[in-house]
Amino acid sequence: MIVRKSPRPWELFFILRGSIVPQIWPQMLVVALISVTVTLLETRGYIHVAPIAALPFSLIGVALSIFSAFRNTASYDRWWEARKILGAMVIDARGLSRQAIAYLAADPATARRLALYATAFSDLVRCHLRDEKPDEEALRHLDAGDRELVLNAQHAPNRLLARMSGAIAGALSQGQIPAQMAQTLEERVSALSADLTAAERIKLTPLPFAYSLLLHRTAYLFCFLLPFGLADSMGLWTPLIAAIVSYTFFGLDVLGDELVAPFGTTQNSLPVMAICRTIEVNILEDLGETELPSLPKPKDFVLV
Repeated sequence: MIVRKSPRPWELFFILRGSIVPQIWPQMLVVALISVTVTLLETRGYIHVAPIAALPFSLIGVALSIFSAFRNTASYDRWWEARKILGAMVIDARGLSRQAIAYLAADPATARRLALYATAFSDLVRCHLRDEKPDEEALRHLDAGDRELVLNAQHAPNRLLARMSGAIAGALSQGQIPAQMAQTLEERVSALSADLTAAERIKLTPLPFAYSLLLHRTAYLFCFLLPFGLADSMGLWTPLIAAIVSYTFFGLDVLGDELVAPFGTTQNSLPVMAICRTIEVNILEDLGETELPSLPKPKDFVLV
């Protein structure tokens, strides 16, 4: 996720980090080269490009703009919903930790275990959503038995939820907490399960491929044909105009692709790692720990 202050007006045209230009410069270069070639051949009389009326390009451009706006709106809705889901996970993880520590005072070992489960769960969700194996950050607060369980599980976060419920049931059977408090703790576990399921819904149900393919094809055809429509009327201005138009359409195209996968590792994805570390620091403070991990900071304006 890009984290930086609003640039000054004179900086707008020189910012690359956080811009979409590094992803689309090859396409823009192809359009510029086509434009330069067509313009030079036309102005020197080697070829004559029959002028194309502005109406077809206008109609295609308007239609492409409308469909790109619809797609980017749908992509941003997914990004925004994912943002709310991660916020809910922070709330539920903190809540489970706080309630376990407060109401399981008679069984501090189980309270600590539940609290550490909550922070391990957030990291396991991160790995699960990014199709990664559980890493050391996700495993360091689990004992040997729990580590083996999640490493051998096909769905590690779900297995850890089962361990949470088992710990609550064990405390209830031993009389450490009343049934009403056990129900409250189990509701927190169910809320974490709901957060996980909502995140999986976004990850596993992308936008229809045919819709994205239509926009990709139309954007490429429009930008590659544009120099032929501008060469006769724009002359030497053709490369500049074509490059600006291609920057707009290719940029919107790539930006939509990044927003549609909010849990990924692109520079416009959500800072899932930073959120997990925030949960970990908060829970360890609740447990009275003094040696806390440092919170991630933006690197080159990108927070992961």
